[in-house]
Amino acid sequence: MNYKEIFRIALLLISSPAKAWEEIRLEEDRQKVFTTFVYPMIGLCALAVFLGSLFTNGWGGPESFRIAMKNCCVTVVALFGGYFLAAYIINALGIKMFGLPDDMPLVQQFTGYALIVTFLVNIVTGLLPEFGLIALILRFYIIYVVWVGVDVLMNIKESQRLKYTLIVSLLLLVCPTGLRMIFGKLLVILS
Repeated sequence: MNYKEIFRIALLLISSPAKAWEEIRLEEDRQKVFTTFVYPMIGLCALAVFLGSLFTNGWGGPESFRIAMKNCCVTVVALFGGYFLAAYIINALGIKMFGLPDDMPLVQQFTGYALIVTFLVNIVTGLLPEFGLIALILRFYIIYVVWVGVDVLMNIKESQRLKYTLIVSLLLLVCPTGLRMIFGKLLVILS
């Protein structure tokens, strides 16, 4: 894993999405997004949540370690499952509502990079939970990242661009968050 490249593309997606999406569009292997971006970002999110939980609950005993591991697992399941669920739904809606071809590798590539805001917010709130309200507001920056990405990467008619952007953005916000809530509740029930 090349973390320098991951940080470069993450910074570029946040600071200059148009330039980042142009670079992404030129990638020949659309499946490479898994190993070069999504999985390492999920790992960084999990590490941040684990360390943040230990900082919050202390390092003193097995209970704090158990809480940190539980929070870490919830984060991994939410982001991993949320990514694939969102990609699947985006692809299905693209076919049915927007007349797009069935191109799951393209949609997975688009979804993986569009989740940059979610990944970065999870890293920040994992380490610094007190920034939760600010992070909630910053999550909506995903709409702009998706708006630019739709224009560059996806073949959406200009008349449908806003509708597609809003639907995709909503899915990218709801899927990981919904899975986090569901899995978190399941762990509480099963404990």
